[in-house]
Amino acid sequence: MTFAAGFLGVCSSALAQSATPNEMQTLIDRGKIVATGADCMACHTVPHKGKPFAGGYPIVSPLGTIYSTNITPSKTQGIGTYTEEDFSKAVRKGIRKDGGHLYPAMPYDAYAEMTDSDVHALYAYFMKGVAPVDDKPADLTSLPFPFNMRFSMAFWNMLYANKEPFKPDPSKSDELNRGAYVAGALGHCASCHTPRGPLMGEDSSGNLAGGPVGPWHAPNITSDPISGIGDWSNDELVQYFRTGHADGKNQAAGGMAEAVQNSLQYLPDTDLKALAAYLKSVPPIRDPADNQPAHGYGTPHSDEASIRGASPFNAHDSLKTGADLYAGYCASCHQPNGAGSENQAYPSLFHNTATGANQTANLISTILYGVERETGGNEVLMPAFGKQSFVQALTDQQIVDISNYVLEHYGISDAQVTLKDVAVARAGGPIPLLAKAQPFVLPVIVISILLVITATIFLILSKRRKTAAAG
Repeated sequence: MTFAAGFLGVCSSALAQSATPNEMQTLIDRGKIVATGADCMACHTVPHKGKPFAGGYPIVSPLGTIYSTNITPSKTQGIGTYTEEDFSKAVRKGIRKDGGHLYPAMPYDAYAEMTDSDVHALYAYFMKGVAPVDDKPADLTSLPFPFNMRFSMAFWNMLYANKEPFKPDPSKSDELNRGAYVAGALGHCASCHTPRGPLMGEDSSGNLAGGPVGPWHAPNITSDPISGIGDWSNDELVQYFRTGHADGKNQAAGGMAEAVQNSLQYLPDTDLKALAAYLKSVPPIRDPADNQPAHGYGTPHSDEASIRGASPFNAHDSLKTGADLYAGYCASCHQPNGAGSENQAYPSLFHNTATGANQTANLISTILYGVERETGGNEVLMPAFGKQSFVQALTDQQIVDISNYVLEHYGISDAQVTLKDVAVARAGGPIPLLAKAQPFVLPVIVISILLVITATIFLILSKRRKTAAAG
């Protein structure tokens, strides 16, 4: 899987000059597979209206919105002037051609493990297999101080971005090594599924144990049978990777729906099976609050008989309780008893990790932001009920009432959704310490400078007094 040292710097131009059209096309096709595995499309293309890889996709982070860049071979707006060495540094080190640092919203800390041969193929694909887009970007990243000081990423990189190109573990099977590569170097699973510390770096002690991703919660995907995916079969995992749905387990939404739609569904079965085998081998991490698998909760339940006819047919604002709201907004798709549609395009609300998890973020976000993914030519769509809803925007209290009704009857009844939980999800998720500290950074710097100046003046005056006294 690796090339000899120096390949990138020496052989790429020679290959471009000497390769036959068939050889070059083979390399481009391989690069497209690498790009698909790395999920480049999801972040570098605006859904539904953007040109492929032209950038402009807003990545909402706790530190501000980061807009993805144009990675087409445009010489004016994209990476058309990048040499292969420039390209490799951007992908694996997070350093642009002009020397500026990228933000780790681009997961270069994971791509650092990509092999030389994959980077080479990826470069060929973006330079020869992607159409250049010369359109100027509509939006540019502009984070508040001090996060706009990109050079500070050099210090972050020293702490958190120090991986080397992947080397197979000789004690592991070829399948497990391939799975580790797909999960790490390409799929960058840890970028979402590993909790982050105060400086927003991955906490390696909690590798793949889950963590917040904006308003969503990326679940634990270690091999633990209670908190993780340990009691999923390998076939169920492969089904989930391919379709975004595993019967009686889970369905992909948010960023995971994008990963399935743009990347995982197109990978060969061998890669998906290797990924499943690898995840089942990851050391288990259990949340002490978990008593049974999240998908193990709930039973069918319907209050339809008791609420039908309770209000006149022409009544207004008659949906007052959680049962009323569920019947009015949810039952038509998820069925009055929560069993979902026959083909499970609208999934069962019991035996469902979104309703059986102690973390309620995914239930709330599903209601607020909806679900949208397309796999195998089939589209799954649940409308959003947040402010931009094209059906009906629900209030925070209504979302609380629906959520708690669903949890009580179909999920983990011990979990409760509050108005604060909904407000946090509407605002984009929990705010990390680093973002909370941002408003105080500039005042602290100014005060520190003033203190230094004051102390310096005091020392100078004291020295002059002593000199004058001695004279």
